[in-house]
Amino acid sequence: MSAFHGIKLNGLDGKELPLAPLKDKVVLVVNVASKCGLTPQYAALESLYKQYKDRGFSVLGLPCNQFAGQEPGNEQEIQSFCELNYGVTFPLGEKLDVNGPHRHKLYVQLAGEGAEFPGDITWNFEKFLIGRNGAVIHRFSPRTNPDDPAIIAAIEKALG
Repeated sequence: MSAFHGIKLNGLDGKELPLAPLKDKVVLVVNVASKCGLTPQYAALESLYKQYKDRGFSVLGLPCNQFAGQEPGNEQEIQSFCELNYGVTFPLGEKLDVNGPHRHKLYVQLAGEGAEFPGDITWNFEKFLIGRNGAVIHRFSPRTNPDDPAIIAAIEKALG
């Protein structure tokens, strides 16, 4: 099992959200926030998820409050916001740190020293495309919309 698939998170519902079931899937990992100018990207993320999930694709949204306090809510508030405003059905993890001394081990793997695309996360909605084998294929800027042709092409290629 890859290091990516060995990571265990908790979902917004408080239940364990292991990444092992995502083995053999292409995954777009995104640090998300409810009060950001980029928050409308939730709609495009949900659309991508619905379009490609039957081909082995998933989105994994991970709330983060490290950028201008733009994810202040608790787990229930975040879940309700995502469902009511954007109809989100893709998995959402617990709020976590993506930078700094308390950076979650997932983000150490995605962006830490020795990673394929190292460097601090620059803002909410930064995206990492993970291949079926658990390796990072691409890293996309927060300002790159989920329905951008570059992201669609990368997903299509990874799905085969």
